[in-house]
Amino acid sequence: MLASSVKSAIIKKIKEAKYFSVILDCTLDASHKEQMTLIIRCVDVASCPIKVEEYFLEFINVEDTSGLGLFNELQAALSSLDLDIDDVRGQGYDNGSNMRGKHQGVQKRLLDINPRAFYMPCGCHSLNLVLCDMANSCLKGKSFFGACQAIYNVFANSTKRWNLLLEYVDELTLKSLSATWWESRIESVKAIKSQFPKIKEALFKLAEVGDAYDNHLSWEVGKLLDGEFSSFDFILSLVIWHDILHKINMVSKNLQAGDMILDVAIKSLKGLNSFFEKYREDGFNSAIIDAKEIANEMGIESVFPVKRRVIRKRHFDEIPDTDTEQQSAQEDFRTDYFLVLVDMALSQLKSRFEQMESFQYVFGFLFDASRLVSLDDEEMKNCCLKLELALKHGEVSDIDAKYLLSELQILQEMLPNEAYETGKPWNSIKIMEFAKKKDMFPNILVAYRILFTVPVTVASAERSFSKLKLLKSYLRTTMTQDRLNGLAILSIEKNMLKNVEVE
Repeated sequence: MLASSVKSAIIKKIKEAKYFSVILDCTLDASHKEQMTLIIRCVDVASCPIKVEEYFLEFINVEDTSGLGLFNELQAALSSLDLDIDDVRGQGYDNGSNMRGKHQGVQKRLLDINPRAFYMPCGCHSLNLVLCDMANSCLKGKSFFGACQAIYNVFANSTKRWNLLLEYVDELTLKSLSATWWESRIESVKAIKSQFPKIKEALFKLAEVGDAYDNHLSWEVGKLLDGEFSSFDFILSLVIWHDILHKINMVSKNLQAGDMILDVAIKSLKGLNSFFEKYREDGFNSAIIDAKEIANEMGIESVFPVKRRVIRKRHFDEIPDTDTEQQSAQEDFRTDYFLVLVDMALSQLKSRFEQMESFQYVFGFLFDASRLVSLDDEEMKNCCLKLELALKHGEVSDIDAKYLLSELQILQEMLPNEAYETGKPWNSIKIMEFAKKKDMFPNILVAYRILFTVPVTVASAERSFSKLKLLKSYLRTTMTQDRLNGLAILSIEKNMLKNVEVE
């Protein structure tokens, strides 16, 4: 009864907002059933200040995980909740082919019914895939993370070895790598980089007291001590990857906020792209300086291993490539490893976030006050026509370009100087709050509500899976779906209980 009251209160808020987005993701529960979480994102215009909310509604037990099967489940869920599918203005999924497929995925099937349901791939999943592509872009990248995992495995495969590690490491423990945990790489690299000398001491101690009959362990420890823990290459890789992962993790955590809006996300990703462009020019030299400090502290020589040059006979008409032949080992590391990583990051950031560029093309003139005020009448008219076309389905559009143009021209004159003349111009939220107070800009308010409704990540769906694992543990595998949904909505939307009247 209490859960149904909370759900009714959430649905009431969604209907008041009118426009909403759907966020879907799937996982297996403890009873090996496929559970799809349904998250609804909308703008709470009634609150002051305006809030962007993401509400959990239910878990749906799905048997057909194809694009058609998931879409049918979504349609049935929206119909049972009395939500109109024509009011969907955004859809957010992970990067699975059944969800994001351009031909038979859920997003394509929803767009066929409602072309105004803008699709946005999860920004955090996309950043994780950027990292995967970087790590697999060259052999050194693969071997680096293989070494990080090997260091963890040596200690984690035995409680005695782990206790020995804790005698030397008192700050951050070693972390395992994971393909799905977004922060696994930075946590693993940070723990090794910040305690590199202490971990080496623990390995020396393990070599002394290790099991004499465990030949494989002795081989692994010896390989790490003679290889990675005596190599300037590995130390430099630690520094480079730490710099890269730290920056990407900051952006990823920022994108995971439930009230993250599109213009802020685009600004964060542009900042990340600028970081890589600058890091490509200056990052290698600064990384060498930091790596030399660590190497000098550990008594490791700061030199790169020189590979044996293969000398072959030249033909009489062949032009010698003296530049390549005379290239130093340090330059080899820079061109064959460092630049490959950074260039892969730049290219993948561009290709994986193309969808955000298309949103900027449509909604970009609404992002901040300085951009809005700088437009002349002709530019403003073109922007309004583009937005009207994007929000049109058949003969019906959410906004009228003529009225929107008239309202924006008035808003340009009414905005205070502090909104666009200062170093920090007003963002889209502040502009919408200003327009709401004036109560004379209906088309502007609709445009901003739709802009804020578009999801950036599916982090709320991932967080609901954490509750699912707590609620439906291996001791509660026989729990019914209704009971699971009731407990889940009370746990996830506990803040809504304050607004529910219980007689």
